[in-house]
Amino acid sequence: MAASNWSTPHPSTFILLGIPGLEAAHVWISIPFCSIYILSVVGNCLLLAVIKTEPSLHEPMYLFLAMLAFTDLVICTTTVPKTLCIFWFRDQAIHIDACLTQVFLIHAVSTMESGYMVAMAFDRYVAICNPLRHSDILTHQAIAKIGFGVVVRGAVLLGPHPFLLKQLPYCTTNIVSHTYCEFMALVKLACADTAAMSAYSLAVACFVGGVDLVLIVLSYILILRAVFSLPSKEARSKSLSTCSSHICVMLMFYFPTAFTYISHRFGHMAPHVHILFANIYLLFPPMMNPIIYGVRTPGIRQRALHILGLKPA
Repeated sequence: MAASNWSTPHPSTFILLGIPGLEAAHVWISIPFCSIYILSVVGNCLLLAVIKTEPSLHEPMYLFLAMLAFTDLVICTTTVPKTLCIFWFRDQAIHIDACLTQVFLIHAVSTMESGYMVAMAFDRYVAICNPLRHSDILTHQAIAKIGFGVVVRGAVLLGPHPFLLKQLPYCTTNIVSHTYCEFMALVKLACADTAAMSAYSLAVACFVGGVDLVLIVLSYILILRAVFSLPSKEARSKSLSTCSSHICVMLMFYFPTAFTYISHRFGHMAPHVHILFANIYLLFPPMMNPIIYGVRTPGIRQRALHILGLKPA
C-alpha cells in the first residue's frame, strides 16, 4: 500500500511507518505519548499564563523561560499529533511540504531552545556575579534583541535543510522508518551523493551544540566560583537552588539530543530503540520543564495554584 503511492524520484507524499517492529504495540505506546503531550501542553500553557499575568515575574529569567516554554509547545506539537494519527488510525501518509516543514521546525526550534538555555545561563551569571548591574545589562530591550537573535540564528542555520532535501531524488522508496520526518532519515532514502549535505548538517549541529554547551559550562563555572565565595550560607543555598533548576533542564535537553544525533549517524542500534529515543528527546523536556520550574520556583508555583483555583488570592 505504501509503495503504491510512490512512482517518481520526487514523490508528493512520504509514508511514516511509526516504530518498525513494534506495530502491534502502537496503540499501547500511544498512551504514554498522548499523556506526555497533554501534560506538556497544559504545563507550558500554564507556565506562559503565570508569567504573563504576574507582574513580579516580568524579569529576565522568567521572560527567557517563557520563550523556552513556547519553543517546547512548538516542538511537541510539530510531531506528536501526526504520530498519534499513525498509532491510532494508521494515517501514515504525509505530504512532502508538511514533511519538510516538520524537518525545519524540529531542528530549527531545537536550536532556538538551546539558544534560550544559553540566555538563561547568561542571566544567572549576571544576576549572581554582577548583581548591581543586572537590571542595566538585561533591560527589556536587550532581552528582546537576544530572543530575536536566537530565532534568526535557528532559522538561518537550519533554513537550508528542507530546500536541500526537496532537491534530492528518492529513487527506491518513499517509506520513512520513523514517527516523524527527520533530516537524516530522509537523507538515507536518497539515491544521490549526500556526503556534503550530511557534513553540512553535522557541522551546524556541532557548531551550535558545541558553542552553546561551552558557553553554558563556562557560565556555570563562573557562577559556582562566585557562589562559593559568598559569606552567607543562606545566600549560597538560595543561589545554588536557583541554578540547580537550570542545570536539570539543560541536562535533560543536551544528553538525549546528543545521544540521538550521534547514534543516528554513527551508531548501530536497533531501529525501534533509536526511534523511541528520538521521540523521548522531543517529548520529555517539554513535559519536565514546567514541572521543574513550577516545583522549585515559589512565585510560579503559588501563581499556578491560584490560576488553577487551588489557592485563594
